[in-house]
Amino acid sequence: MGLHIRVTKDRLESPMSIRFALAISSLFLAAAPASAMPVPPKPGEKPVADMVVHQGQVNVVLDTAKGRIVVALDAGRAPVTTRNFLRYIDAKRFDGISFYRAMPYGDDNGLIQGGITKDVKLLFPPIAHEPSSKTGIAHEAGTILMANAGPGTARADFFITLGPIPFGDDFAPFGHVVEGMDVVKAIFAEPTDPNKGAGAMKGQMFATPVAIRTVRRVGP
Repeated sequence: MGLHIRVTKDRLESPMSIRFALAISSLFLAAAPASAMPVPPKPGEKPVADMVVHQGQVNVVLDTAKGRIVVALDAGRAPVTTRNFLRYIDAKRFDGISFYRAMPYGDDNGLIQGGITKDVKLLFPPIAHEPSSKTGIAHEAGTILMANAGPGTARADFFITLGPIPFGDDFAPFGHVVEGMDVVKAIFAEPTDPNKGAGAMKGQMFATPVAIRTVRRVGP
């Protein structure tokens, strides 16, 4: 799969823009491996298209080794992405995963990345892309968004941002942190291993991934 990043002449003159273009490329490359074959739902698991989601805010709790993070998912504006995330939660396929990467961007800004990295049998099929231009959800501090290897390839990996990052429509934001930004920052501050990772991601992988023990809905 090829990756094309268009940078205008004006933007080429900005070192920050060049660094951001390289960072974006590393985000695309961080998605689930292309060879991962999704498996069908287990008995009792609903296909994502059949899931009923309240058209509003759905709160979920990530119980991490560093503390609790509560995220409000925007089911009204990003229904496809929210249903996908809840599908993994309800099937308990996020239990025992980890935050494994921190990507810095600018001063005191960046993101953390979590997801399913070991057992590809836990992956559901990819979902349709819901960009900011469609949903109106901005990339702000505490935004949660899906990782992908290009529009329409997102599965289980996700980011949480520390501050505003100009992603444009490359990724699908679908909610925001309502409790536990101190935990997000603590995870971001964890030591990384300079020898782990490849390409633009080298040095961004945590020396010891931060465990996500469980992810659960709060309320219906």
